[in-house]
Amino acid sequence: MSEASISVTVPDVVNQQQSFESEKCAIAHSTVQDLETVLVETPSYDSGKEAWLTIVGAYVSAFGIYQDYYTRIFLSQESPSDISWIGSFQLFMQYIPGFIIGRAFDAGYFHYMTALGTFLQITSMFMLSLARPHKYFEVFLAQAVGMGLGQSLLFLPSLTIIGHHFRRRRALATGIAVSGASFGGMVWPILLNELSQKISFPNAIRTTAALCGLMLLVSIFLMKTRATSESSIPRRPDLRLILQDSAYLVSIASAFCINLGLFFPYFYLQLYAVNHNITDKLAFYSLTILNAGSALGRLLPNFFADRFGTYNLLLPCLFISSGLAFTMFAISNFPAVAIFGLLFGFWSGSYISLIPSLLAQLSNHSMEQGTRMGIAFSVVGISMLIGTPIEGSLLSQHGRDYTWSMSIIFCGTMVLLGAVGMTISRALFVHQGRAAERGGYI
Repeated sequence: MSEASISVTVPDVVNQQQSFESEKCAIAHSTVQDLETVLVETPSYDSGKEAWLTIVGAYVSAFGIYQDYYTRIFLSQESPSDISWIGSFQLFMQYIPGFIIGRAFDAGYFHYMTALGTFLQITSMFMLSLARPHKYFEVFLAQAVGMGLGQSLLFLPSLTIIGHHFRRRRALATGIAVSGASFGGMVWPILLNELSQKISFPNAIRTTAALCGLMLLVSIFLMKTRATSESSIPRRPDLRLILQDSAYLVSIASAFCINLGLFFPYFYLQLYAVNHNITDKLAFYSLTILNAGSALGRLLPNFFADRFGTYNLLLPCLFISSGLAFTMFAISNFPAVAIFGLLFGFWSGSYISLIPSLLAQLSNHSMEQGTRMGIAFSVVGISMLIGTPIEGSLLSQHGRDYTWSMSIIFCGTMVLLGAVGMTISRALFVHQGRAAERGGYI
């Protein structure tokens, strides 16, 4: 569910959401007919070369640097709210086709989608490098539409495929995979910034596009799908049962609220730092620090989630993220920016990496995981579309200065509402008697 910010370590710079980009899996050499009629040997989970190579492929985001560059230089005639529509629409395009992509994944089209997604992603990045200064719609079409569609074909399949290989250690495996986005978010902004100063911004985009393409091709060969041994499970998920699952529906509504506010710092922290008289050179590293915290947050809580339950780790992460959002009022110097970035990155990153595991946990069997994630991501895509533009429109501009209070309050309040909703979802999950399946650790 989201920002900025999902990923074969693809230039998250190109946007944090890319961050979560590709993982691949191997479907066993049986035909679909064989899978429906023949009992296959029970596969082992949580171990084996293919399982861990899949995670490596998924591992091998940062629109924030674009937000700052576009606001001050490339699209300086546009308002911050108009510019944030580029990143938010890109996230929207990444999430909104989720239902269709999830159904296609469950039908066995994983490799077709990742190949097409790789092509669209790289082509769109090269087209972005050809966009002209102050030509808003050229940037919008290349980045928001083209790259968004490419990422949609990479992001959801790469997360869902983990369920083919991991069960007991699924949260940790997911955390390792999506942490690639955060590590990319540390490296790509620095690389893009340095290259743009030496060889121009368009050439810097072309260089990162070439590197991104290379990593995506490597991931294609590493990630593999495989057949399930659950031969009694129908190939087609039962949509009626899924849409009657109250715990699942409440979790989606909660994620909708969370994603309205959660990515505000990812999009605006660098601009916030510059606006508070922090030098451009230091402010630039704010996003790198934020992603460093996020990388740790996507790993450590996931390790404990496999032991103590996904809900039990997710809820404190959300309540703490909400509280941290309000501490932005106290930021006035770079040390404060750095501390905030590390802490908010850690706790918000934990949510980003735990939510796919939660959706998998809410699934009744592996053959409906793609559909469940797809429905959830399609709904959340709407909040991705409108969240950061709302926060941008709440900014009051006075010359070069901005008034940030309304945007900060909106961010913290939305995350808090989502945390309360996830608490209700957990109670419903327990009430349905499904906690017993995990020994009470949910």
